[in-house]
Amino acid sequence: MPETLQAADRVRAVYDEEHEGFRELVRDFVERHARPNADRWDAEGRVDRRLFELAAETGILGFTIPEEFGGGGANDFRFNAVMGEELARNPVSSGMAGIALSNDIVIPYFLELTNDEQKARWLPGIAAGTLITAVAMTEPGTGSDLAGIRTSAVRDGDDYVVNGSKIFISNGQNADLVVTAVRTGDDPHKGLSLLVVETDRPGFSRGRNLEKVGLHAQDTSELVFENVRVPAGNLLGEEGQGFLGLMRNLPQERLSIAAAAVASTEGVVERTIAYVTERHAFGKPVGSFQNTRFELAEMHTAAQVSRAYIDQCILRHTRGELSAEDAAAAKFWTTEQYVQTVNRCLQLHGGYGYMREYRIARDYEDARITTIYGGTTEIMKEIVGRSLGL
Repeated sequence: MPETLQAADRVRAVYDEEHEGFRELVRDFVERHARPNADRWDAEGRVDRRLFELAAETGILGFTIPEEFGGGGANDFRFNAVMGEELARNPVSSGMAGIALSNDIVIPYFLELTNDEQKARWLPGIAAGTLITAVAMTEPGTGSDLAGIRTSAVRDGDDYVVNGSKIFISNGQNADLVVTAVRTGDDPHKGLSLLVVETDRPGFSRGRNLEKVGLHAQDTSELVFENVRVPAGNLLGEEGQGFLGLMRNLPQERLSIAAAAVASTEGVVERTIAYVTERHAFGKPVGSFQNTRFELAEMHTAAQVSRAYIDQCILRHTRGELSAEDAAAAKFWTTEQYVQTVNRCLQLHGGYGYMREYRIARDYEDARITTIYGGTTEIMKEIVGRSLGL
């Protein structure tokens, strides 16, 4: 790895020794458990359930869950960011995206919106990796428009009866608990609620494990609810407060995506520098050509500017100061930069860049979704634009 890029991590004031120790823990886990299985997971379209238990035993799953429930009790987003960076930077760890998803996106619902009884019921299993979690918002006809959710939950005695379908649900094939956005009223926003649906309930079924352009090891599913009876005790928060619950967690989700995008960008640039140093054309290293140097100089500099920007966002989120608009801006800026960087780096690989045996081809596949999931670039720009009074 080039010294200039290695130095970026050493001088980052956002982290202290404890965070860097956690970084080494994640790196070791990736080498021991992800690298030997990466190709198999990619072919099978999902990871082993056992991976979640191993991650929990190691301390990289559920580390924000209080110790009384078996977690690590580390309520510090910087640990999430460190893990996201390491998984994003290492090309063999794409199958572990489901663990990062659990930490960054799903577990906060179980920590922040549950009552004492629900915490005692669900958190120990989540912390142990024996209860795998997912969140189900998107529907075939809604995309990023949460107000358009149509999956219904009708109260019937002590239960809700759920009917509808969801799509593009990460961890959908492995999940035991699905935080499900449902419609309990007619109001576009106040009519939404959140129910935790156990996947062994009659009437619940998993559709296809969807075949995607990239991220092949991350299972992404259709979920179907046909008269699924869910106890009212599985309601997160109050009925009609689901939209607020979703909005509460989206900034962290988007910041997590942004932090990973910057690390992914850095990783792609590092690997491309190594490639053009070794690859020769016309009797010289490809990296010796002025165009190659200029391209990589631009990409390296842009990545470092984004790194400084995201580190400030991480610090602000740790202090509880990051707004939804800030998170939206960070998300669209860094993911668009990531996609552009991968495209330019593939070009520097020439024809070999189009071969999947070279990592850059799979980077190209994996990168494209980042400007879509967690809210499209267009939606992110709309959020930022509205904050400007436009």
